[in-house]
Amino acid sequence: MTGTAEQMKGRAGRLARLMPSGPSTAARTPFVLLVVLLLAGGLISLLLLNSALNEGSFRLSKLERETTELTDEQQALQRDVDSYSEPDALERRARELGMVPGGSPAFLNPDGTVRGVPERATAEPSPAPAAPAPGTGAAGPSAQAPPSGSPSPASSASTPAPSATSTPSPSTSPPTSPGR
Repeated sequence: MTGTAEQMKGRAGRLARLMPSGPSTAARTPFVLLVVLLLAGGLISLLLLNSALNEGSFRLSKLERETTELTDEQQALQRDVDSYSEPDALERRARELGMVPGGSPAFLNPDGTVRGVPERATAEPSPAPAAPAPGTGAAGPSAQAPPSGSPSPASSASTPAPSATSTPSPSTSPPTSPGR
């Protein structure tokens, strides 16, 4: 067993020579501090990057919500415009303003002749309005439209009557031209 003790001494001696514990420990301290500072700086920068990404995510979700609200509002406004552009709504609004449908049009040719027969626009009887739904309490279109037998005062004031001196010229046929 004495051989093993000597072998242990020999191993310990070799280990002591390989890893000295004296002045070399002081030389490792700056390296360890540098590694620790690099790791701490990396962790802090990851934390800042993560919080910046979260802030951007919150802003993005807010903008998406605003976009959805504005899209809904735009669609509601488009529905309103479409409902006002329907022919029935246009006709009802025109009648409320005292307008009446025009008859056959008459055109002035470049040479001053009249093509067609000019007529005064008169109020025609409006089509039978649909009965309002029960419980709506609406007076219906008849309360808004002028009486069908006579034109409203607004329409007679806005539509001048044809004078007796402006009779159509004898040439009421359209001019012929080779290009048309």
